Amino acid sequence: MASKRLFLSFVFAFFAFTSWSQEENKNAPEVDSLKTNLKNEGLVIVDTLVTQKRGINPLAPARAGFYSAVLPGLGQIYNKRYWKAPIVWAAIGGGAYAYTFYNGEYDRFRTAFKRRKAGFTDDEFYDLRPDDGITRTTPEIDDQRLERLQNDNQNSRDLALLATILLYALNVVDANVDAHLKQFNIDDDLGLDMEFQPYLDVNPITNNPNYGLALTINF
Repeated sequence: MASKRLFLSFVFAFFAFTSWSQEENKNAPEVDSLKTNLKNEGLVIVDTLVTQKRGINPLAPARAGFYSAVLPGLGQIYNKRYWKAPIVWAAIGGGAYAYTFYNGEYDRFRTAFKRRKAGFTDDEFYDLRPDDGITRTTPEIDDQRLERLQNDNQNSRDLALLATILLYALNVVDANVDAHLKQFNIDDDLGLDMEFQPYLDVNPITNNPNYGLALTINF
């Protein structure tokens, strides 16, 4: 019985020492640089390993999203993703140009269609070749086709507007998410920390000791 108690005391002491050592390593200050100086005939060779950790700015994602909302592409520049800014400008600029183009075409066909319904025959689509000297009594683009072209350009205009809005929102989301990912912890010391902690419990009925071992996992 005495040898068993001595053995268990040794086990408890060992695990206690192991746990204490791990705590000491956790609380030890981080080494920023490792320098090894080798002297050889008056020459000094320095091998330096420097570990730098970037600080986390919790406001950076919000700022990046805000900047992109104010001016598309500015959030990408704030994140130092300079190559993304021209892509954002081209995408949103292309959507805005498509909207302006189809909106102008829609206005042309709508104005001509309204004048046709009012009884006028002087719209630009009634006679597509006014300088050929021929007086036409029937329109070169009839009312049905004029109405169809009006509706087609209206649908294209609305689709371009929707695409531009989505691209604008995507620009804001990209800046915000990119700012988050830039601060994502990718240090080499990430890993799994496992600790074994022994414990002793006494049965209140039989007064016999119960020995156990607890496993603590830290990520």
